[in-house]
Amino acid sequence: MDTHKKLQLLSDASQYDLACACGTNGQDRRKRGSDGAWLYPVSIPSGGSAIMLKTLMSNVCVNDCAYCPYRETADTPRCTIGPDDMASLFLDYERKMNLIGLFLSSGVVKNPDMSMQLLNDTARILREKHNYKGYIHLKIIPGASDAAIDDALSLASAVSLNIETPGELRFKKLSSKKNYLNDIIKPMQRISSMTSKGAKFETVRKTTQFIVGASDETDAEIVKYTGGLYGKLSFDRVYFSAYQKGLGERGIPGENVSGTPEHAFTREHRLYQADFLLRQYSFTVNDICFSANGSLSMDTDPKMMWAQRHPEYYPVNVNRASKVELMKVPGIGPITAARILQMRKSGRIDSSNKLPLQGKRKLCALKYIIW
Repeated sequence: MDTHKKLQLLSDASQYDLACACGTNGQDRRKRGSDGAWLYPVSIPSGGSAIMLKTLMSNVCVNDCAYCPYRETADTPRCTIGPDDMASLFLDYERKMNLIGLFLSSGVVKNPDMSMQLLNDTARILREKHNYKGYIHLKIIPGASDAAIDDALSLASAVSLNIETPGELRFKKLSSKKNYLNDIIKPMQRISSMTSKGAKFETVRKTTQFIVGASDETDAEIVKYTGGLYGKLSFDRVYFSAYQKGLGERGIPGENVSGTPEHAFTREHRLYQADFLLRQYSFTVNDICFSANGSLSMDTDPKMMWAQRHPEYYPVNVNRASKVELMKVPGIGPITAARILQMRKSGRIDSSNKLPLQGKRKLCALKYIIW
């Protein structure tokens, strides 16, 4: 297999990892490059989006993650691209398409540190040999040593290590080879400590991802762990990937759950909404509403659920409420709340015409506010 065919195969394999803020649906402008590699749009700080090359270094893997189509026992073509070839391929794409950066992951080739060496050496070649100053996102392989993690942090703009499930009990149903505490949690704690404020690599961004529905975890468990990832480990983003039936082994919980693919993706969407409330709306984990079995509502978004369960909170006075209080109003988000606070400096808001809202959001908010 020549290098370009390898890249096509390996970039296809990378589509299941969303922890680089790359989407996978038809609306995210993902497209094929001339050599078959997938190119992904990513948001940039100045606004808008730019394109990033995303691929695995290798889909060879010694692990037995039961949800993964590239687990050790899966019957699939295997290949590896070496660091020099990967660096050259990326630079060729970068020259032709003005890419914003590179996302590199890998299967576990023999052991975690050997895979980390593939990733780190590629980044080192780009940084030191070619003086590349752009964005590089490196996957931290579960079970990687502290030395390999620190090496990645010294080279990357961002790193990610997928937590996969909320807790060891759920994790054991997906893998018998990986140890949740030693291979997942301890490396995440290392990443957190080395990127904390004042630490050596504090500018490096860190993210993670849950594989939603592969095991038998509840939404409440995922949200609780998400809160911990933000509050205790200071991770920048948590991503959620709905498990797709048929990719994994038949015996795992995710293969035995009833429901349509649409239900799985609605569940993923609700988790993203809950996550957004935690990150942007000053909600706490205890503010997120669940059913008796720990599920988020499939019919109502988490913010509206909170409003329906807390009628005592309303109505909110738009002329007196704080930003946090305003953000509890359905239809009002952080930007609108900030605009309302700014408008109040110029005078009282005394009619709906003065609200910086339109359409359905305005109609929704009017049910919960007073002047």
